[in-house]
Amino acid sequence: MTRRVTVGGLPIGGGAPISIQTMANADPHDFAACKAQLDRFTRAGADLVRYTVPDMEAARVLAKLREESTLPLVADIHFDYKLAVECAAMGIDKIRINPGNIGSADRVKAVADACRSAGVPIRIGVNGGSLHKDLLAKYGSPTPEALVESAVTQARELERFDFSDIVISIKTSRTRDMIEACRMLAAKTDYPLHLGVTEAGGGESALVKSAIGIGSLLGDGIGDTIRVSLSEDSEREVEAGILILKALGLRDGVDIVSCPTCGRTQVDVMGVSRRLSERYKAVRLPVGQTITAAVMGCAVNGPGEAREADVGIAGGKNEWLFFKNGAILEKLTAAEAEARLISEIDALIALRRER
Repeated sequence: MTRRVTVGGLPIGGGAPISIQTMANADPHDFAACKAQLDRFTRAGADLVRYTVPDMEAARVLAKLREESTLPLVADIHFDYKLAVECAAMGIDKIRINPGNIGSADRVKAVADACRSAGVPIRIGVNGGSLHKDLLAKYGSPTPEALVESAVTQARELERFDFSDIVISIKTSRTRDMIEACRMLAAKTDYPLHLGVTEAGGGESALVKSAIGIGSLLGDGIGDTIRVSLSEDSEREVEAGILILKALGLRDGVDIVSCPTCGRTQVDVMGVSRRLSERYKAVRLPVGQTITAAVMGCAVNGPGEAREADVGIAGGKNEWLFFKNGAILEKLTAAEAEARLISEIDALIALRRER
């Protein structure tokens, strides 16, 4: 088990629930745009949001944003160590740096001292596209071994300055390399690990890359916080992260299961399933309280195949069957069935949140 780091009240590592991160892409100098995007992240179910800080004006905007945020915020710093020092002093919840591009040892020490004084963790971010030239010369390319050596070296540099409140990320656009590197790193350190496939692109290809990379590691018990990096609206990153965690049983909410349909199907399974998934995608429930709702296309086999579901509907010719815990309770029209299922799910949500 990794050690625990606390980011603005959010525990990362040490057995804490896996947290979902995203990164804002609004103009970091535009407070209104950043705040509007932060509100969308909050509604989508994000746990942590990172902002680029290219200059002092952006740092001041982030500090103002922090005053109004219910989520912890991370300052992403490159090159100018003074910005990291200022953000720590301003109360930003975490600093993300690559010590290799911060500069000399005295600058790294200044960042470590500032973060220690403010109780602010540091995330070491190692990317395949920004490895130090010495490591590229040694390994010939950003291999998993090169990525791990970079991460460990940079962690040791912070440790030299009596700083160990660290989270580490190793990211590359090559999914297999990312998986291998994180497995190697997990065997070498107990620092919490942030997972993601960087530069994954957009659309289905990016989602598949991220699901395989992140999901493989989480399935191994490796990883404490994740980001699904997409060249799309950043809220999609949060939604995809939730889906990955729910698929692995690592986040509790409403799980909509539905059959793939066949020639017997005479009802709109896909439409109902899609609407329910959208309605309940951001619902989060206490640990162990996931609700499973089924939408099945066959009135003959549906309730039997989905008997483990809490509630469900199964379609037949011109009717739906409503069932609960595998038992058929009544026959309904299409309009009645969807409304009834929503009502039952809502009641279960209220009940399980009270437990």
